[in-house]
Amino acid sequence: MTHPLPSHLTAVGASAESASETRLAARLAPLTTRDGFTSTTLPGVQLIASHCGHPRTPLMYEPSLVIIVQGNKTGYLGERIIHYGAGHYLIQAMPLPFECETHASDTKPLLGLSVSLDMAMLSDLVARLPSTTSTRMPAPMAAVSMDADMEENVSRLIDCLADPDQAAALGDGRIREVLFTALRGPQGASLRQLVAYHGQYSRIAEALTFLHRHYTQTLNVDALAQRVNMSASHFHHHFKRTTQLAPMQYLKRLRLLKARALLTQQGHQVAQAATQVGYQSASQFSRDYKRYFGRSPLEDRQRATPAAS
Repeated sequence: MTHPLPSHLTAVGASAESASETRLAARLAPLTTRDGFTSTTLPGVQLIASHCGHPRTPLMYEPSLVIIVQGNKTGYLGERIIHYGAGHYLIQAMPLPFECETHASDTKPLLGLSVSLDMAMLSDLVARLPSTTSTRMPAPMAAVSMDADMEENVSRLIDCLADPDQAAALGDGRIREVLFTALRGPQGASLRQLVAYHGQYSRIAEALTFLHRHYTQTLNVDALAQRVNMSASHFHHHFKRTTQLAPMQYLKRLRLLKARALLTQQGHQVAQAATQVGYQSASQFSRDYKRYFGRSPLEDRQRATPAAS
């Protein structure tokens, strides 16, 4: 189903697609074999494609740069509306539950790349750059227009993906170039502070990492706050300021998103999925699931079972 670009974005989207972006799309298109996120020969780099639009739906990206070379996406994070389309990249510094709408068609599919944030590589790059003294809390999710340097580095990364020998020999360097350019861009502070190991931003990032590793366990605000050396009230305030959700709300959405993947991608039974993500009551899980996604878990499983099998 085609999901057209809203009229208020049509002119912006059309004017934003420069000749260089069109060339990027033409070179990326032959590499995409199916819709969705597809792994490549480079660890942490995925192809993104969609030949149809998708209505607003809850999802979560892992920490990454999401680079769009054709088509448009609209993200909704709390009260914020984030447009990232052709010629933009989304900096997803922390894994945040948000809602996303995709504008694409069969004749003009959405095309892009996802580059995971390699923390070791990021730390090394930050250590080699001049230090900054900004204490402003950066946005953990923001769209940035690609400048000439980013376009060139994305182009080199795409070339690398198309050539296995080049990928094996130069792949890490191409990823490094893209991250370096993002670090020097207008939202670079959100990446710098991830590896600064001090301040509220990096502490919330540490708490999120722990949550994602232990979301099936029984957790509470006091334990999370203690883990990152913050008082419970201070932790709650900064967590909500950063993610737009209270810690236990975040945990619930994380569990539900993980459960949806189990139902739709692996064909789990509803009760099995509920238990596996940390719910002790299948009925409570079903109520929370329908409230969040607008469909029951059984409906999602039944839709996906033929594909999953």
